[in-house]
Amino acid sequence: MNFGHKYFLLFCIFYDSNYLAPVYLLRNVKPYLFPGSNRKDAINSYEIKTGLKKIKRCGLRLTGRFCLRLSMKNVLELTVQRISLFILLALPVTLYSGCDSDSQPAKPASPPAPKTVAAETPPVNGPMADAATILHRTEVPILCYHQIRDFKPTDSHTAKDYIVPVANFREQMKLLADSGYHSILPDQLYDYLAYGKALPSRPVMITFDDTRLDHYTIAIPEMKKYGYKGVFFIMTVSLGRPGYMSKEQVKQISDEGNIIGSHTWDHHNVKKYTGNDWMIQVEKPSKQLADITGKPVEYFAYPFGLWNKESIANLKRYKFKAVFQLSDRRDENDPLYSIRRVIIPGEWSAAGMLRVMKNSFR
Repeated sequence: MNFGHKYFLLFCIFYDSNYLAPVYLLRNVKPYLFPGSNRKDAINSYEIKTGLKKIKRCGLRLTGRFCLRLSMKNVLELTVQRISLFILLALPVTLYSGCDSDSQPAKPASPPAPKTVAAETPPVNGPMADAATILHRTEVPILCYHQIRDFKPTDSHTAKDYIVPVANFREQMKLLADSGYHSILPDQLYDYLAYGKALPSRPVMITFDDTRLDHYTIAIPEMKKYGYKGVFFIMTVSLGRPGYMSKEQVKQISDEGNIIGSHTWDHHNVKKYTGNDWMIQVEKPSKQLADITGKPVEYFAYPFGLWNKESIANLKRYKFKAVFQLSDRRDENDPLYSIRRVIIPGEWSAAGMLRVMKNSFR
């Protein structure tokens, strides 16, 4: 409630008005007392009574009966004495505000920041949440893309589940932006899940698997239109091969603020690793990506989305902050090592994708 609002409400209260204060609530204060309403909404006696009670609890004493009408004659019967007393009551407010205000000229208002989801636990420097708390938090929609290209006559029905036509991808990114979604990165997701740190309103994470060149040539330019950043899980065996990104391109997208994660050396199923497989598939690729980007690799995506409790135990040796699967249920003891994503099939429309996002992540 701004300074002018306080003056008028104080005037209404002092005059013991049965009409002015309720009308004031309708025109100026109602949005503060009844979230979701606006100044054009109709007002009813229940809202008047409830609103006045709320104001009383803030320390303002209201008297008089609740009614909806006051004639102009009643308003004109204000006496000079009451007006004078009102001025005397308002004077200390003026003096207090003047002393409390800054003598410097007012600065232009900065643009409003994105709305945030309220933190559910202490800030990041507090204790880390347990598994039950993490599982209780609202899930953030996480999209998983593989190839972004137009269909070929040789593409099987199964292959089309992993190929999104270029026009579809563009429509999907545009719909996300038009619907008010903000892209987030794994560090933000981790801080939210582990520590309850607030996220932007309508968060979404956009991820890409398998190092495809079209991630660099199509996905990145399209996301830039909307200020979006992505997460790229790199399969290091493919670096520099035809149709795949080069080391220089991976370095560039990392420098531009996107996140590079590990997706093993050559996409073998982690459930089948034995002996030196962990060094070949996880340790060496992570070190190679860290050398390319100059940044630690803190996130991992399971090939095929497949995992088990033994693979979680082994991956913890490499100090990943979080690990991503596909659509299976999260592990009840290690939800940060089984974060869910949804693959976007090529035949989904943008609207269909949005429906799945809303229904799959709760």
